[in-house]
Amino acid sequence: MFDTDPPARAVFLTDDAGNITTWNAGSETLFGIPADAALGRPVTSLFVASARDAWTAGWAALAQRPDGAQLSADLHCAHGRIFSATLAMAPQFDTAGGLIGCAVSVTTEFERNAPESAHVARTPLSSVVDLFPGTFYALNRDGRFVLWNRNLERLTAMAPDQLAAARAADLLDLGQRPLLNDAIRRVFDEGAEMKLEVDFVASNGKEIPVLLRGAQVRCNGGHYLFGVGIDIAERRQREEQLRLRERALHAASNGIVIAHSDGPDSPIEYVNPAFERITGYSMAEVIGRDPRFMAAPGMDMVERKLLHEAIAAQRPVNVVLRNLRKNGELFWNDLNITPVHDEQGKVTHFIGVINDVTASMLRTAHLEHEVNHDPLTGLANRNLLWDRLEQALHMAQRQKSLVATVLIDLNNFKTINDTLGHEAGDVVLKVVARRLQASVRDSDTVARMSGDEFVLVLANQPSLCFTLRMVERLRQSFAIPVSFNGREIPVGASVGVALYPHDGITATELVRAADVAMYHGKGNGHNDVHFFSADMRSSNDAKRKIEEDLQHALENDELFLLYQPRISLRSGQIMGFEALLRWRHPEQGVLPPARFLTEAEENGVIVPIGRRVLDHACAFAAQLRQTGGQGVGASAVPVTVNVSYREYSQADFIDNLSALLARHALPADSLQLDLPIDGLLRNPGLGRDLSRQLRELGVCVSVDGFGAGLCDLAYLQQLEAGQVKLSRHTVHGIADGTGSLVKSLIDIGHNLNMEVVGEAVETRPQVEFLKSHGCDQLQGIWFSEPLAAEAAQQMLKTHQPA
Repeated sequence: MFDTDPPARAVFLTDDAGNITTWNAGSETLFGIPADAALGRPVTSLFVASARDAWTAGWAALAQRPDGAQLSADLHCAHGRIFSATLAMAPQFDTAGGLIGCAVSVTTEFERNAPESAHVARTPLSSVVDLFPGTFYALNRDGRFVLWNRNLERLTAMAPDQLAAARAADLLDLGQRPLLNDAIRRVFDEGAEMKLEVDFVASNGKEIPVLLRGAQVRCNGGHYLFGVGIDIAERRQREEQLRLRERALHAASNGIVIAHSDGPDSPIEYVNPAFERITGYSMAEVIGRDPRFMAAPGMDMVERKLLHEAIAAQRPVNVVLRNLRKNGELFWNDLNITPVHDEQGKVTHFIGVINDVTASMLRTAHLEHEVNHDPLTGLANRNLLWDRLEQALHMAQRQKSLVATVLIDLNNFKTINDTLGHEAGDVVLKVVARRLQASVRDSDTVARMSGDEFVLVLANQPSLCFTLRMVERLRQSFAIPVSFNGREIPVGASVGVALYPHDGITATELVRAADVAMYHGKGNGHNDVHFFSADMRSSNDAKRKIEEDLQHALENDELFLLYQPRISLRSGQIMGFEALLRWRHPEQGVLPPARFLTEAEENGVIVPIGRRVLDHACAFAAQLRQTGGQGVGASAVPVTVNVSYREYSQADFIDNLSALLARHALPADSLQLDLPIDGLLRNPGLGRDLSRQLRELGVCVSVDGFGAGLCDLAYLQQLEAGQVKLSRHTVHGIADGTGSLVKSLIDIGHNLNMEVVGEAVETRPQVEFLKSHGCDQLQGIWFSEPLAAEAAQQMLKTHQPA
């Protein structure tokens, strides 16, 4: 595009008057004036009007500068163009030394009013190559460097003379040199462009990955390869990181799905081998499909709604739901989905991590079944009973219907065991369980409460007549004897019935009322059914009397504590003491807590009683620390206090507890609180908050009654308690064939990272069973009766290791 540019230099002579006397061909081309027209013309006619004074000044300077002068001016050139030029003036003298003229050499610089591209195009290559961000080079056909920039010198750590003597292939490892030589040949022979990734080997031995680009350029009749080199070390590093991440994705044991965020469908773009293994689908089968194609129809709708909402809101989500493998098999999927943002913050993809938790879910379901069902009969146990009864009451409250609670106690069951053996007793229990289940609806619950005691929850009873017919079917099921080894064993039962809402509005009230009704006719041997009635409420008067007496007991300091040690089954060391409440009744003597605590909980007197117990327990813990200070090591032995729901549901419970610890100068770990599991489940949110506050305070948390009530393992884990206590009923059931349940409860406690304590241990078989199955601690009269404070301290001094 610049073929019309004038030559770089023109030369002519002038006389002392400033007229042109000689005119070379370069001048003719530059100015577009032939020699015959130029000779004799004043040299100022070549200048634009505004620059003619520059010639006068230059001529004047020649007289003072025999070595010559130089000036810059704008000149009229061929085709009407105006160039900025530099004129070098060399004076001409005669023999006498007089100035007779000068020789003028003209070098053009740039054209006035020319486009910007023309100015840039006239920039010499040598003046800009060092400004290139990468390396620049020019190679001849032999592959030798004829031109380069300083970046090439820095990259190769070579001096200019070394590069001048080198071929480009010399900068590479031997294995790569043929590749570069072939690329150079094709540039010159075929006119191809060069694009090649190689590793420069610098003079210091360092290898630098470089992308070479180049093409053939004609220059002054010769052909050269002009090219650039770009250091791609950072790109190579990023590529290696990407390859590493891809290998990690392929090696991951969890399934990984990458889906494009493209409207509601989010088509799949990538799955890893673990996904293929888990689902049975190959990558080719799922690419482009909506990830929801594996959804199990009609299942986990709540979780799928959460998933849909999170994806629509482009936020992370974790759900556990069921999907279908390619072979139609269901599997549990613990799915984590995370949005991926681009540089502008826009979500472009979603990454899903699939964790097949089918085996874990099945194990959990199995454990929960063991925990919530009687191992002998397969019926619901206490845990499930309370849960089902609570559900039935909630439904009845909404639907304004009746709920019948039926308590059945087998007559003469001990005689069956004693005369025919426990095998016969087990057969009777199993047959009775089947008959009871066959007598009720699928929506009803049949539970084994204890050894020979059953409780039925007859939900959604439309009328009393309907309930009477169902109870009559139950009564008739006991008319048929049970066959065992060719013998007919007659089975009788006493039956008590309580109705919601007439006889109670809570689960506890209904079971208690049914129990009272059952004992009302216990022992007559006629399979009678007794409904709870108003005349059975006479016990309320006794309850009111107990409340008045408890208030009097608080005022007269009739309540006192005994302390029962808790020992390690591994070392035999005393691990703590539990404070056990007693009432020194002025008329009835010393009463155990079972005689009055239930009523105290109901009437609210338990709150001031609980504060008194905590105060006395803290005083005892302080005495133990003093004992420890004398060298026994008791400072680490905590005192445990059982705290009821009504106590810890008070708004100031934590504040009062903190004040007590401060008043007795006790560290928080000197105290441990037993929280009954049935109370915790009564208000799970309160239970979680209480457990957290106690941990923050530093007080140890123990869950009491494990195995006696409803057991929600997930909730138990959320409490992060340090210890669980097997209930008295659970421990005593070891001899009744419930050992597998006890073992399961111990395993569950350990799986939840909690120590397991067996309570109310009374016999050596119980001790041996608990010890053999990994129970951590025990407490009960087998080791020690509850002790007065002084006796407990003395036991600690003599029993603890030195």
